[in-house]
Amino acid sequence: MNLEYKNLLDETFSPDSRVWIYQSNRLFSVNEALAIEDLLNDFTAKWLSHGVPVKGAGYLFFGQLIILMADEKATGVSGCSTDSSVRLIKDIEQKFGVNMFDRTTLAFVVKDKSDSYRIQLLPLSQVQYAFDNRFINSHTLYFNNLVQTKEELENNWLIPIKDSWLSKRITVNV
Repeated sequence: MNLEYKNLLDETFSPDSRVWIYQSNRLFSVNEALAIEDLLNDFTAKWLSHGVPVKGAGYLFFGQLIILMADEKATGVSGCSTDSSVRLIKDIEQKFGVNMFDRTTLAFVVKDKSDSYRIQLLPLSQVQYAFDNRFINSHTLYFNNLVQTKEELENNWLIPIKDSWLSKRITVNV
C-alpha cells in the first residue's frame, strides 16, 4: 500500500479549501472504485452553489476513503451545495451496499503477516483493547477524518496515534 496521497491533490486549490471525508466500512473492489471515481468526477464537474459552479474535487483514496474538496476562495459553498454532496455519498452507500457515515469506526494503517500495509477499521470502543494487546501502538498511523481544510488534510490526516486526539483516550499501561 502506497501511503502517498498529497501529490494527487489539486495544487491549484487554496490551503483553506474545505474538506469532507467519508470512510467506507469496507474496501471497494476495483470495478466499484472506478465507478465511484466516475461519480465523483461527474458530481464535482456539475457542483453548484446558488447556481454558480463550485471549484470542487473528489478523490477515492486507499480504496475506501472518499474526500470531497471545495475551494471557497473561488466560490462559497452553501447549505444546498453541501446537501447535494451528502446526497451523492448516500447514493454511493445505496449503490454499493456500504456505510459511509459511521463516525465511531476508526481507520488505522497496520502491517499484516506478510509485512504489507493495509487499512484496519476498529470501533472506538475496541481501540484500548487493540492498544493493550499490541495490535496498534502510539506510532501506528491513524486517519484523522476530522480534518476540515486542504492544509489539514496534507499535514494532519494520516498521523501517528500519539499526535492525535486519540492519545488522550488511550491509557498506556507500564
